[in-house]
Amino acid sequence: MKVTRENSSPIEVTLAVELDAEDENPFLERSYRRTVSRINVPGFRRGRAPRHIVENIVGRTALLQEALEFMVPETLDKILQDEAVSAFAEPSIEVVDLEPVSFTATVPLEPTVDLGDYRSIRIATDAVAITDAEIDGVLERIREEQAVWEPVERPAQYGDRLNIDVHGTMDDEPVIDDHDVEYIPNAENVLPFPGFAPNLVGLAEDEASEFTVTVPDDYPREQYAGKDIHFQVSVLSVKEKNTPELDDEFAKSAGEGFDDLVSLRANIQESLTSQAEAQARNELEQKSLDALCEMAIVNASPILYERELEGMQAERERLLRQQGLDFATYLRFMGKTPDEFLDEMRPNAERRLVGALVMRKLAEVEQIEISDADVQSETDRLLGLSTGDADGDGEPDQANIDSMREFLDSESTRDNIRSSLHSRRIMERLTDITLGKLAADAPDEDDEDNDSDDGDTGETDNTEAAAPATEITAQSDADATDADETETRA
Repeated sequence: MKVTRENSSPIEVTLAVELDAEDENPFLERSYRRTVSRINVPGFRRGRAPRHIVENIVGRTALLQEALEFMVPETLDKILQDEAVSAFAEPSIEVVDLEPVSFTATVPLEPTVDLGDYRSIRIATDAVAITDAEIDGVLERIREEQAVWEPVERPAQYGDRLNIDVHGTMDDEPVIDDHDVEYIPNAENVLPFPGFAPNLVGLAEDEASEFTVTVPDDYPREQYAGKDIHFQVSVLSVKEKNTPELDDEFAKSAGEGFDDLVSLRANIQESLTSQAEAQARNELEQKSLDALCEMAIVNASPILYERELEGMQAERERLLRQQGLDFATYLRFMGKTPDEFLDEMRPNAERRLVGALVMRKLAEVEQIEISDADVQSETDRLLGLSTGDADGDGEPDQANIDSMREFLDSESTRDNIRSSLHSRRIMERLTDITLGKLAADAPDEDDEDNDSDDGDTGETDNTEAAAPATEITAQSDADATDADETETRA
């Protein structure tokens, strides 16, 4: 086998590989074994025909094509081990020739990330404050939810709820024919057509009316735009909405054991405050990440951006399948070609990749790790939250506990918990930095005060000036200038 490094850089290496007959033979033998089990060869039981006969029947090229499926990746894996090359993501492979088998592999290496003076980043935040108007708005929504519709003996007004029979025609052809439907006329209601609702105002129960509505010329459904539609309407009932008074009795009816309106308002304020604090936290995290990405210099192989884009497309396709749609149908509905879709997603893919890389680097520099004890503590917390009184006897459901414990103790679940804790702790550290809670100096690489020791997400003990834990170099091979690399100031 002949392996040549065609070019190399700090972020990717391209290998040219040419196999000889001795290298190809084991893979061709596997391809033959798979092929002979699928075809019928006269004079031989299935799977027993000699290789040279099978090769004469299907052709050596067909065997080679099938062998490439495992020949190329397995050969490349061995080469990467022999060459001490660590691929950061799946390489880009191009088969050059079949006689002999030759291919090139562009292998993305670990990107270089320089966070700069990231500990100097500061993000201003405003204190969360809930106004009386916001509380009043929630109370009004609760009143609307508890409102009751009661019959009235008067003509209909805006905001009433009517039950009507309605028949509409356009050019003597029926367009609407509904019976005993509920309808609430108001100035904003443009259904079934603009101008319909005002004609119901003033009609009483058991009253009928006929009227014509001219549909606006700019109506989005072109078959009706500019047309006259004649309606015949019969009012079956008229009801008005009665909302409860804002008093202590209203508070008691709102549930959750409120004794009076004061306690209900206090609960609403607490809930709104929690929501506002969560939103403020999310905004702080996003602004902090944006500022970190803006300061950082990320040098990554273009292949990584393509892999990220492919991943985002796969995510979209999975979501569409859950909704019963295929990707091609979605593109037709959106009026986009596959290339237009990818071009539209590319900026998001770049932002997502850069964000992930800088957070990964931040975890390395800040020495943020998750210990087994951290994972176990989170597992116990989730177990406590997830097990309830399914039998209604006041005792935890043991079957539910055992099932949840088995799930939480699985290797894949614990890996997910570890990853989630790690991401959370990195973000907590970043926001502590941007809020000025930590010293402006980055931690020393040799600092033994590691986060995994105590799970603390706050300030580290190291406050002395120190260089970043990882120095980023720009060294490359002599032919690095020929490499296709991308330097991004995120």
